[in-house]
Amino acid sequence: MVKHCTECGERLSGRADKKFCSDLCRNAYNNRLNSNETNYVRNVNNALRKNRRILQELLPAEEIAKCSRSRLLELGFDFSFFTSTFTNRKGETYYYCYEFGYLRLENDYFCLVRKKTFA
Repeated sequence: MVKHCTECGERLSGRADKKFCSDLCRNAYNNRLNSNETNYVRNVNNALRKNRRILQELLPAEEIAKCSRSRLLELGFDFSFFTSTFTNRKGETYYYCYEFGYLRLENDYFCLVRKKTFA
């Protein structure tokens, strides 16, 4: 039985369980196989990093700050992406991008916070 490369279809010779004619074909096949999943994960991670960077820039030294929704959107913040939530005893939900978070206030303003880390 003649076997052919899974990627390019070239005739294979050598080991009986060989699937690819070269490392190039093997890499191309695996990259194509994983490209959609990899692109999705990459895009989500990029959005999370961008959100974190924006919050960090607006909250450099202080532990708390106030910012408008329009300012966050102007900087490219995407409210669809966050890493975790925290609901306090009052029932207020904080949304976090890693250690930086925000709480929705009245009149389209947000309270920006930084998680206290215990080293």
